[in-house]
Amino acid sequence: MKKVLFYTIFMAGLLLSNVSSVFASSPNQQIGINVVLSTDVTPAILADLGNYGKVNDVVYEIDAITMKIRASDLDTISALPYVEAANPDAERNGAPVDTVTATDFTNGINTWDLDAINVTEFGDGRQVAYDGEGVYVAVLDTGLLDSWRQYFPQERIATQYAKSFRGGGGENGNVSEPPNMWEHDQNSHGTHVTSTILGYSMRGTAVNGVAPMATVIPVKVLGQAGWGWSSVIARGITYIGDLKAGALADYPVVINMSLGGPSLDAMEKAAIDYAIAQGVIIVASAGNEGEAGMGYPGAYAPVISVAASGWIGEWVGARTWWYSSDVPDPTDINNYYITDFSSRALPGQDLDVAAPGSWVVGPYQVNSGQLSYYFLGGTSMASPHVAGIVALMAEKAPNLTAPDAETILQTAALSLPAGCRTVTNPDGTTTSMCWGADATGSGIITAEAALTLTP
Repeated sequence: MKKVLFYTIFMAGLLLSNVSSVFASSPNQQIGINVVLSTDVTPAILADLGNYGKVNDVVYEIDAITMKIRASDLDTISALPYVEAANPDAERNGAPVDTVTATDFTNGINTWDLDAINVTEFGDGRQVAYDGEGVYVAVLDTGLLDSWRQYFPQERIATQYAKSFRGGGGENGNVSEPPNMWEHDQNSHGTHVTSTILGYSMRGTAVNGVAPMATVIPVKVLGQAGWGWSSVIARGITYIGDLKAGALADYPVVINMSLGGPSLDAMEKAAIDYAIAQGVIIVASAGNEGEAGMGYPGAYAPVISVAASGWIGEWVGARTWWYSSDVPDPTDINNYYITDFSSRALPGQDLDVAAPGSWVVGPYQVNSGQLSYYFLGGTSMASPHVAGIVALMAEKAPNLTAPDAETILQTAALSLPAGCRTVTNPDGTTTSMCWGADATGSGIITAEAALTLTP
């Protein structure tokens, strides 16, 4: 039984599924493609590719090109001696006002999900010695709502590095960079994801975050409808790689991508490899497709992928359970289950760890300009928990690499064998949640365990 229930005020469970598309093209139909070269981009190569269609964009850092061509020419382009890979551009889903008075939410109230990953303890504040200070977390998503300053401290948002990318796809052509669009989102997804990392103000009450003193770089790569193209996402990843190689060379940098699609795009893969080579650590959601398998880029091995777990204490007792109930022992795996929507790993896919992704509260506006807060469910919500944990690890070990971070998380995770749990629904009924060994990766991760293993 999927959690796609809707309630008023704070009572909403919204499963955000990835949208996937399949190109069903006639031979003469014009499509957008992404091309990754096996050599450097040269004028001669661009001229040759121009014989097959229009070259829209060139990303020199990763030797990638976007084009608009006839569908029938894709195989010919793929076979060119200087082409490593070419594929259709893949679909991916996933005005400033008042300022928040607090500069951080380190002393904010506890929520069940932070208790579950052992960042906080109910009634006893933060349980870890790190808060993410000095670490940059790039949130590649829909950007932030106009009202973001009413949710987050200005100091925690790196407005000088915030960026928007738009375009891509067969009909849209070039990837553009519209100024300031990053803070005019109408979707809310990126704001909710950011709130898990930093914490947020709930009408004046500070709610704790996984890494409340980290600095978030909002990068808008998804449109107002919450979906976009892999060529645009690749631009965003490359941009963060460039920052890490330049202005942020002396700081740890983490990327969170709560988005995905059914196949690995060549240009996206090249951008990920480039960013990791610069020292960026990338975390992404596993996807919300259940037994249909993981989404990409999360399933790509160098990316730290996150499944969605829940707590058996959900909806037991008061309706305020999400902040007034105690997860009695975050290290007891009997407290947890894997959601039915969380993508299972198919052969060849890499699932790393699981984190809270069921009934996570955060800012989410259904009416423009009206502050509101909702429960959301999805691996989109699980991923920023782990991105925040990685930020804590990188604060402790500023030279932490992506492979080392992944190894530590996998080693520190609490193994969650295949099984079933009885879970209470909002209406008081119960559901049996079951999962197999393909649903958990290495298991449930907690911040305390990850930090203990971080040298």
